[in-house]
Amino acid sequence: MIRFHLKKLIADKEFAEKRRITIAEISEETGINRMTLSKILNHPGHSTVTDNLDKLCTYFDCKIEDLVTYIKE
Repeated sequence: MIRFHLKKLIADKEFAEKRRITIAEISEETGINRMTLSKILNHPGHSTVTDNLDKLCTYFDCKIEDLVTYIKE
């Protein structure tokens, strides 16, 4: 299973920038649909396209391993 660390990345960015970051803002900045972001945040094992992973890595200025982890079931 793939585990996303999106909540942690959002929290880290909020702390660094000293402001609240919403799903709507991430959606607007990345072009990723809000529903897709919500599913990534709230549904473990949600499947998404690699283009979305690329956009999230760009937005958070992180590596793929900061965004996702593979967990052997």
